[in-house]
Amino acid sequence: MKTAYGDHLTVTLDGHVATVMIDRPPNNHVSVELMADLADALENLDNSNACRAVVLASAGKAFCAGADLVAPDGIAGKGMGGINALYDQAVRLFSVETPIVAAVQGAAVGAGLGLALIADFRVAAPEARFTANFVKLGFHPGFGLTHTLPRLIGQQRANLMFLTGRRVKAEEALAWGLVDEVAPLADLLSSAQALAAEIAENAPLAVIATRKTLRQGLADAVRAQTNHEHAEQTILRATEDFAEGVRAVQERRPGRFTGR
Repeated sequence: MKTAYGDHLTVTLDGHVATVMIDRPPNNHVSVELMADLADALENLDNSNACRAVVLASAGKAFCAGADLVAPDGIAGKGMGGINALYDQAVRLFSVETPIVAAVQGAAVGAGLGLALIADFRVAAPEARFTANFVKLGFHPGFGLTHTLPRLIGQQRANLMFLTGRRVKAEEALAWGLVDEVAPLADLLSSAQALAAEIAENAPLAVIATRKTLRQGLADAVRAQTNHEHAEQTILRATEDFAEGVRAVQERRPGRFTGR
């Protein structure tokens, strides 16, 4: 049985595993509406006795290319209120109780990396790339990443990703603990579903209780961190470097930054 949430999200339940599929061509950019639909879907699955684990996946080549800072109707085009509303939905995602396995087939960039980190585990294809590219945009990291990424891979490796904006390939991400498994692209979804099924075969109340202990305080920490990130982003959004960073991304070239 398949259920739609909004225009770009479907949920399919097979046994005790739900597959939540994002399909927002061409790059699965996040939006406030999409994140709200995702939070609604995951909260409903929390309340379903049938669902014991979730696979978060997306269609197309990119897992999620982040927030659209180029399109006129993108999040940046709506003003920083749009970013803040996006982070409100991020806190809802981190508050979900059901375990989540993300299937990452391609680029997880910026907020897309943040989205991958709402999950407990990540299964990646060799084609996957993980990027915290905010400094290349003249922008501050968001989506709670300044809390969640160091928590996962350690402060020094997170510093490297944040301050260089480099792309981390799947095998390196596996060695760092950013990814838990690497599977061929053709087998990616089934591999993520197999891991979710391994979780789902256990006693559900015990799984949820254990997960709550392991993630204790995480949603509150993300809320505090996104408040700080949003404040820094508001300052940087008014700079010439941010405008140049957005132009550079649009024109697919390095930014020519001046520090203004």
